[in-house]
Amino acid sequence: MYILIFFLAHWFSSLFAQTFYLHRYASHKMFTLNKFWEKAFYIFTWFSQGSSYLNPKAYAIMHRMHHAFSDTEKDPHSPHFFEDVFQMMWNTRGMYNGFAVGTLQADKEFTGNYPEWPLVNKIASSFITRVLFGLGYITFYIFFATSWWMFLLLPIHFIMGPLHGAIVNWCGHKYGYSNFDNQDKSKNTTPIDFLMLGELFQNNHHKFPNSPNFAKKWFEIDPVYPILKVLHWCRIIKLRKV
Repeated sequence: MYILIFFLAHWFSSLFAQTFYLHRYASHKMFTLNKFWEKAFYIFTWFSQGSSYLNPKAYAIMHRMHHAFSDTEKDPHSPHFFEDVFQMMWNTRGMYNGFAVGTLQADKEFTGNYPEWPLVNKIASSFITRVLFGLGYITFYIFFATSWWMFLLLPIHFIMGPLHGAIVNWCGHKYGYSNFDNQDKSKNTTPIDFLMLGELFQNNHHKFPNSPNFAKKWFEIDPVYPILKVLHWCRIIKLRKV
């Protein structure tokens, strides 16, 4: 029981950090944060993603490129130019590392206006920090796993952040239905989308990239949007007018 609770807590906290902070804030600036909350959610993103922490700068650059070149050869992670999801993930990893450490330079249209905290990035992305998080996951499983099959969940913890991105980019551009003709292959993958906190409404999102609500039809539900509204009412964030 403890293992399942721990797995689900890590899955959804990491996923929330990715959709709330890396995607909707760092990449699209769908809302604003003051300096205190920007740093608070920066730390939250680090601890929720743990060993698979993703640098907001590198994430934002690649996501903006994804929108600009959706499903073309310049798209960093279109599933239509790779034989399988593993090749797509490997290519994404190489570009991400380049932008994160500065060996790759993006065009100016894709840079700027994202949160940066070099010290946290250095610590969170270090090999030692990632290993320590990994050892923490392993220790928890050793103490609380009650069956051998539970250990099959353990590797997912190590790659949680990139795994979420791979699911969204692969499934969201291959499987499902389209509400809009975006001149690409973006899809809405429902009802699996609910398990991805709205991230699989890719067709809707590519049509309205700055809208904080990814759901557009009456039967679609973006579970993160009500949270954004509450945070807005609490004056923790300020939603942009779209």
